[in-house]
Amino acid sequence: MFTGLVQTVAEIVGRRRAGGGGAGKLILHLQEPWSDPVFGESVAINGCCLTLERWEAGGVMYFHTLEETLRCTNLGGLPPGARVNVERALRLGDHVGGHLVSGHIDGTGRMLALARHGGDYELKLTFPPELAPELVGKGSISIDGVSLTVVELNDEEGWLTVHLIPVTLAETALSSRKVGDLLNLETDMLGKYVVRQLQLATPGRMSEPNRISMDTLREAGFL
Repeated sequence: MFTGLVQTVAEIVGRRRAGGGGAGKLILHLQEPWSDPVFGESVAINGCCLTLERWEAGGVMYFHTLEETLRCTNLGGLPPGARVNVERALRLGDHVGGHLVSGHIDGTGRMLALARHGGDYELKLTFPPELAPELVGKGSISIDGVSLTVVELNDEEGWLTVHLIPVTLAETALSSRKVGDLLNLETDMLGKYVVRQLQLATPGRMSEPNRISMDTLREAGFL
């Protein structure tokens, strides 16, 4: 479990094939090396939960990447030299400064724009249509492992916006992303359970436009 608060940035320094198919090893160099890495610990790389298999002095770390991981996230397309966001797993008792993030990527969106918006920055990106029921204005979303808040949401055109404060842009790999790049998306965990309960409580209604309303929430017992 993670919170979407990036702790450091790493650079992809290499890949290695491992066995058949598309699985392999992802080799990273941490910008800020850890003093206490633990074999087998879970680490979110661009929001994707991976297992630490090996490390070397100076912050070089090795992770196994499944074929499914490379196919469903942007980790399969990022070249050596690309920067990625890194967060260690949450410990019981730690502060949850962002929101609960599982590290299981729901889909990818393509970056449409990143521009100054007053004192902050506005990031606009697409999202897969199947994620629409799990997105809500002012709701939480993890983008490349960064906990952010949905500002604008356009279901018809399939895009959303979030705002980044300068420190978020400066201290995460989002600053190196360009228009057209794929970004990993994980929707709010609690929202997924609400959607699932509504699907079970109101079969057939979730396929209609404007799937979630105050009425459907009330009928399902959430209000």
